Amino acid sequence: MLVLVVYDIPDDKRRTKLATFLEGYGRRVQYSVFECFMELDDMKVLYKALKRRVKPEEDSVRLYWITPDSFKRALAIGEPPIAEPPTFYIV
Repeated sequence: MLVLVVYDIPDDKRRTKLATFLEGYGRRVQYSVFECFMELDDMKVLYKALKRRVKPEEDSVRLYWITPDSFKRALAIGEPPIAEPPTFYIV
């Protein structure tokens, strides 16, 4: 499944660290948006890891679980193009 991670972090250092961390989970498609293909258990692990890295009183991080039907209806203008979901996951 596709998990869309969207964040708004005002502190440059924390924002850079978070982006670097998220590169291990998915593909950056905009400055503060990552597309991550993962299973529900992996999303739970990611959520817990994100909670340790952000300051809720200053930062905003959202995770959106995109269903296969919704993903098929996605449209994009510009780069990068919408990624195809993987046919398998390496665990």
